[in-house]
Amino acid sequence: MPNKLITLKDAVSKFTRDGMVYASGAALPVGSDSVVFGREMLRQGRRNIHYLAHCNSQQVNLFAALGVCDKVEGGFSGLEVYGFASGLRRAVESGAVLWEDYSNLSMPLRFFGAAMGWPFVPTTVNIGTDLQKRSSFKPDEYPCSSKIPEIKDPFTGKIYGALPVAKPELASIHVTMADIEGNAIVLGTEWSRMELARAAGQVVLQADFIVDTDCMRQYPNLVRIPDLLVEAVVPWQLGAWPQCSVGIYDSDEEHMFLMNKMLGTAEGAVEYKAKYVDSWETHEEFLALIGNEKIEKIMTNPTTHLMDPYRKWIKTEEQIKELMSQSIFAGQSMTVTAKA
Repeated sequence: MPNKLITLKDAVSKFTRDGMVYASGAALPVGSDSVVFGREMLRQGRRNIHYLAHCNSQQVNLFAALGVCDKVEGGFSGLEVYGFASGLRRAVESGAVLWEDYSNLSMPLRFFGAAMGWPFVPTTVNIGTDLQKRSSFKPDEYPCSSKIPEIKDPFTGKIYGALPVAKPELASIHVTMADIEGNAIVLGTEWSRMELARAAGQVVLQADFIVDTDCMRQYPNLVRIPDLLVEAVVPWQLGAWPQCSVGIYDSDEEHMFLMNKMLGTAEGAVEYKAKYVDSWETHEEFLALIGNEKIEKIMTNPTTHLMDPYRKWIKTEEQIKELMSQSIFAGQSMTVTAKA
């Protein structure tokens, strides 16, 4: 199987474009989302992104605060203990971003439906509520008959709803471990990453660890995302920061609060971008920005033992550098191949 390792910069250049339908992580608001992939999309100036999100995360918050996305379909808009997502709230209240509201059950059902190849998902949830009747995409239509249309069960005659499937053109998915072929293991809550990997037109993984394929062969039942679904793999430890990656690092609570506060104003968002998005180029510079003391703190947590069975297969930085030189993407001129 091909070696699919790719740099973060090249992955965003090759697989993203302005105006695309995009999804990430499908994680909890504080969980394992592909935040660094989103930072690079912001660095490369992506605009008019239509975002599909199981839950809001700091990636959605960042996109909304700095004009990367103009539409979001999601099931939850807060940041749990860190408060309401300030950048997202500011963008929605100003009209810069349209938020199409679904529930935390209907969003994974929509991903599941796309993964199954269904044209829609019959549902009993959201029916009879304003989640069904109101659409930010069609604000003048109330009750909205096209967001979750009514359908009749041909067997019983009962009336249900029809959820539109959620099929992004690209999903960037954070995983705990991946091999060079694109097989991936996720520790902790999946939050629809399995369904999202099958729903998307293209999938790019960002992995905390690159491991030998023997790891995947040893634990085949844990490979929730197989290589045949994956276009490329970005090696990037702490890629979910300031959110967490179970088994490796905890959430950076101090930065979660700081980031949300700064994104709450236009001036603060510009300052955040300058300091935490545009100020680094390499992975080493990214880690230096976080700082050794903070990294040691968040990597000392009650979940680190979960990685113990897999540590012998982890590739070193030197091995990854060598593997990158042998990748199918090595030496290519990166042009956008995202599906229009």
